[in-house]
Amino acid sequence: MFSAMPSISRRRLLLAAAAAPLAAHAGLAQAQGKETTIIVGYPPGGSLDAMARVLAQRLGALRGQPVIVDNKPGFSGNIGAQFVAKSRPDGSTLLMTALTTYAINQKLMGPSMGYDLLKDFQHVAIVGYLPNVLIVPTVLGVNTLQDFIKAAKARPGGLSIATTGNGSLEHIAGEMFKRATGTDMLAVPYKGSTPGVTDLIGGQIQAMFVNTTTAINNLKTGRIKALAIAGPSRVAALPGVPTLAEQGVKMSNDVVSIFGIAAPAATPAPMVEKLNADLNAVLREPEVNARFSGLGVEVVTESADHARERIAREVATWDKVIRETGIAL
Repeated sequence: MFSAMPSISRRRLLLAAAAAPLAAHAGLAQAQGKETTIIVGYPPGGSLDAMARVLAQRLGALRGQPVIVDNKPGFSGNIGAQFVAKSRPDGSTLLMTALTTYAINQKLMGPSMGYDLLKDFQHVAIVGYLPNVLIVPTVLGVNTLQDFIKAAKARPGGLSIATTGNGSLEHIAGEMFKRATGTDMLAVPYKGSTPGVTDLIGGQIQAMFVNTTTAINNLKTGRIKALAIAGPSRVAALPGVPTLAEQGVKMSNDVVSIFGIAAPAATPAPMVEKLNADLNAVLREPEVNARFSGLGVEVVTESADHARERIAREVATWDKVIRETGIAL
């Protein structure tokens, strides 16, 4: 009588084990049949928002279901990130990640961010790299990076460099640049790149690191000059602009914004892999590639494993840079 009970337990275990992958696939099918939302932790109109809208449009067309973009700005992008970290892990709520900014936030803010970048997300894909560019106003009268460095050294503390706030990527880039060139410039914080660029164009500010998209948009006015790319190589959209390294300036790290897509940490692996495959398919479309290139973004099509490894390296890299520069909130 008692010998039959272990066989029943074994049967139940075998049935449960067999049902697990079926449940995961059922969840995947259910997620694919409902609306998907991509959360952007910044206001509409920026490069991150532009990329998210391109991906949403093409991902929706590929999957045959609505994919919408919802902006939840505030707290250095952390409000949107917190929202996704706490969302149901069913594939319906995703985060368009400004990974470099979030990696910097993790070092500077610690637990006050409200989430852990490595533990609270499944990082589905890296979708693009966007280098920063050093720009100056045309009215400054310098034509090359070395001209600018010479002008800064001639007036210690007399030139100003704009940032988008203390501890921002632009602030850290400026501090690395000053260390690498032996220059002394006054860092002036702004609430975003737009007011900083406005004052730079007007001549109140003499330099600023901005992302490639911002540089491209403002170069059309003829009122700024791009002196150097702060990345490892030149940018196709700015073919005439050399890198800092090409011009003899070696900073402790490249200044490149990394963008990706993330889901809540408990999202099942089949959902993550399917979403990664769909995103890569979208990113390989010539139209999407052209639109990203027009923003100055280098498209990336790699696995979810690559995304997780790359982000872990990014957190470690900016931890080191922030310690070296001594920046704190």
